[in-house]
Amino acid sequence: MIELIPQGTSFDFIKYRNIAAAVSGVLILIGIGIVALRGPNLGIDFAGGSMVHVRFADDTTTEDVRAALANSDLAGVDIQELGGDDNEFLIRVPLTEEKRGVVTRRVTTALSSKFGEGDVDVLRVESVGPRVGEALRERAVLAVAFATLMMGIYIWARFEWRFGLGAAAALVHDVFLTIAALVVFNYEFDLSIVAALLSVVGFSVNDTVVISDRIRENMRKDKRMSLREIVNRSVNETLSRTLLTTGTSLFVVLALYLLGGNVIHGFAFTLLAGFIVGTYSSIYIASSLVLYFEERYPSAGRKTA
Repeated sequence: MIELIPQGTSFDFIKYRNIAAAVSGVLILIGIGIVALRGPNLGIDFAGGSMVHVRFADDTTTEDVRAALANSDLAGVDIQELGGDDNEFLIRVPLTEEKRGVVTRRVTTALSSKFGEGDVDVLRVESVGPRVGEALRERAVLAVAFATLMMGIYIWARFEWRFGLGAAAALVHDVFLTIAALVVFNYEFDLSIVAALLSVVGFSVNDTVVISDRIRENMRKDKRMSLREIVNRSVNETLSRTLLTTGTSLFVVLALYLLGGNVIHGFAFTLLAGFIVGTYSSIYIASSLVLYFEERYPSAGRKTA
């Protein structure tokens, strides 16, 4: 098996747990402030509205498309160029349920009058009413929250309550910082972002399970070793596996981000941010909290330092 880290390494990860906790705390506070001030950029799926994917026969610009729609009686139109091409665009229009049925006709009529009848192709149309968008938004929040809770309960049941609380805290940490990163870079929240967040939860808990399993195994092997030494030893023993898993996953997601086009940028960015934060939290959040709870509520016959 390939090992990036030689056997017998003994990096003192726990030595920096207070610094890591301070960094995480500062990032979370900054994230709360940004999310509170800016708020998430809700897409059509959650805010309601209509999306029209159009392709022009000749290259054009966003400004030309916006000018063509200026007199179409459509307010708040958002235009996004697709994949670096100069002839494909996503046109998003916030609307009420009453306007939902006529938005495509208004868009195509306005564009055809500007660029010519046969020079505009409508490739895709998606419409979501305000009530449906609100329902999808509530279900998305519940899905992410429920997945995070169930993962914490699973680790609690498989290991001990300390591991479960550590894993749950790490998952909340990962999901929130990933959402904050999406808000900072103004990515649009849609159903694909929810799918990516759920993938982040699964990836993060998988790494946490591996480290927790090694901690439990080493606790059984050596009753005389302190828990601090066991946590450090366990993290070092699984470090090569962690870096290989994260590294190969990041290569794939990075290729997806660079080559997948604008439509999939939000999904790929969510995975990139979530995988990096998830790897960090498995070492410095979940494992450190296991040691923290053991120091406060020590097990019989086990020393912590």
